[in-house]
Amino acid sequence: MSPFLKRFLITSGLAIVVILIGTIVAQGSGRRAADGSKSGTDATSTAADPATNGAPSTTPSTTPSTTPSATPPTTPSTDAASSTPPATAPAAPAVTAPRFTARVPAGMTAPEAPQHLGSLDPKVAPARFTFSRNAAGIDRIVAADIWLTVEDADQARRARAKDDLAALPDDSRRYVLAESSRFNSVALPVLAARVLEIDSAQISLFEAVWAETAPGAFTTEIVDESGAAVGRFTRTFRVGPTGFDVALEQRFTNLSGAPMRVRLLQNGPGDRPYDPKTLTEVRRFHFGYLYPESRDPSRSVVSANGQLYDRSKFSAQVAEDDPVVWPNPSSTEGGLTLSWFGSTDRYFALAVHAPYAPPSVKSKALTSVAEISTFTNKREGTEQLLFTSLWSPFVEVAAGAEESFDIGIYAGPLDRKILATAEPMSGLNMQAIIVYLMSGCCSWCTFAWLADGMLWFLSFLRTYVVFDWGLAIIALVVVVRVVLHPWQKKSQISMQRFSRGMTALKPELDALQKKFKDDPQRMQQEQWRLFKERGISPAGCVGGMLPTFAQMPIWMALYAMLFFAFELRQQPAFFGIFQQFGGWLFLADLAEPDRFLTFPAISLYFFSVSSLNLLPILMGVVFYLQQKYMTPPMAPNMTDEQKSQQAMMKWMMVIMFPLMTYAAPSGLTLYILTSTCIGIIESRSIKKQVDAMDLTAKPDPNARKGFFARAIEQAMERAQERKNPGEKRRFKER
Repeated sequence: MSPFLKRFLITSGLAIVVILIGTIVAQGSGRRAADGSKSGTDATSTAADPATNGAPSTTPSTTPSTTPSATPPTTPSTDAASSTPPATAPAAPAVTAPRFTARVPAGMTAPEAPQHLGSLDPKVAPARFTFSRNAAGIDRIVAADIWLTVEDADQARRARAKDDLAALPDDSRRYVLAESSRFNSVALPVLAARVLEIDSAQISLFEAVWAETAPGAFTTEIVDESGAAVGRFTRTFRVGPTGFDVALEQRFTNLSGAPMRVRLLQNGPGDRPYDPKTLTEVRRFHFGYLYPESRDPSRSVVSANGQLYDRSKFSAQVAEDDPVVWPNPSSTEGGLTLSWFGSTDRYFALAVHAPYAPPSVKSKALTSVAEISTFTNKREGTEQLLFTSLWSPFVEVAAGAEESFDIGIYAGPLDRKILATAEPMSGLNMQAIIVYLMSGCCSWCTFAWLADGMLWFLSFLRTYVVFDWGLAIIALVVVVRVVLHPWQKKSQISMQRFSRGMTALKPELDALQKKFKDDPQRMQQEQWRLFKERGISPAGCVGGMLPTFAQMPIWMALYAMLFFAFELRQQPAFFGIFQQFGGWLFLADLAEPDRFLTFPAISLYFFSVSSLNLLPILMGVVFYLQQKYMTPPMAPNMTDEQKSQQAMMKWMMVIMFPLMTYAAPSGLTLYILTSTCIGIIESRSIKKQVDAMDLTAKPDPNARKGFFARAIEQAMERAQERKNPGEKRRFKER
């Protein structure tokens, strides 16, 4: 074998390993922390008591300036008695005698523990909303039937099947969809009202100045220096039909005898909790927008293309004293109008959107938000939290008039059945917030479009054909194998032809090596001439790898889909048959490792292991059998060094691949294991057909070669020309 061909084959083999390491290990090997962690995508941090989980009741010592987009926020004091809510703008000069202040309306009292909306009974509502006594914000949103771990979910199913509510898991095991975040010692409620700016005065709403008029309904009064009421501000939360969407009605009424210029500052969707089970970052921020009238006269198409950002982007902007994230340069250049904005993690989202409610409200523009800015808690690494602020535009409110600052809220799972079908999310195209895409350097090779189609096809198979996710994955393998079968057969024939041709050429190749041992370039030219005369193409050997390469995009897309798809979260394989044996966790969650045996976590260098996963081990055994019995024999003219290198490549596939997929979703390892087993059966069948063929006949030189074969030959010819340009014509004539 020529040195060029040897280098080419070795490089091709190494490329497989590099791609697999870059896409599978880097993207998923960190999902090994023990389930039930208090923080993370599938865990929640411990919340403070709702009665005390709010901002201090003192008047803030700093206020945002009238220009919100200047510099990072003022850091609050760590003293709870004097801490202030952060602002996303520079502090304005101290106002010694503010004209207006907020207070509890006359004749009312601030609630010690506001009433809640929704319920923890899934028969009543899918979530419960608990409110903060300060800032009229949401303290906690808890899912009624979404649990931290698959064990909790299984226990809940069994308890409800027996109608034994006492057997339900503890409420702390329910998934918290959103909750107040800590900024040093200050609790920032979800969507809290922070500042109401009237003319040049800024009134803090981040205090116990609110009265509760009904569950989810709050009001505060704005008074002047004499104590006379000059304005009233109300916030009313109304839970929508899905139970995860909320209409937030915000009204300011001018009770004075003069017009007012008003705008509102409130908390926006911030960081989702950090998930220690993933080394790759899964938290993102998304914008949905409308095109200008010149492109979309109807203003009815909401898009999200090009407006997805990893949280690192926002964190870097804050570090560079550039906190404004909307409008951003691309939105300004394109004349885009904001429709919705949200933060997501692996399975859940918190978003604000336009108060779209046809036929009464037809606009899809979020007009009550003019600017979105960010700030952090000044921590580093995994302790850093990102917060966002929503600034409304200034509006003129005539005497006795009322102005609205309405927004919609979605706090729930990234579930297509909700976001793609239920209003107002469907009409606002909020399903675009669901993205099956790995972050980091290999996001380009995740093939998100393929993951979308694969989930649709898997859902079809599961819903209408096999009625089980595990069986749907196996059915997908069969479909892919049927599609690739002609290619697989052609590749094996090419490999067999190449192997037998090289065996027949061994004496002549050995003679060339002896004859031109002092002239390597001439030897390569003569070897290539001999290949062309006998109709042997190196593409025949490399082409045998193509079916594996063809499936790699499927594996990558399947990995991303299984990792992010909420529909597969905590879904068992094979109708949950293994869970019938005393709650055995084997294949109880296709989005997690198979967990054949579980044990206390063992900390390793980069990660921890808490289970023995069977499918990757079986995969290694099947790979070994495939390499031993199905791989064509080595070329007879290989040196001992070349044989050692090829053997090493085989063992790398047998050992490294199972290790790299050890912590991958069990749905992925089930796919690869099934595909390999079917591939062995398929290869044996093809081999019988190949053995009956006459592969010694020289191929027709006028036959059209495949794209890959032509590319290999052209690459080798160019390599020869670069080594010896003067031999170009003589080489072609030969």
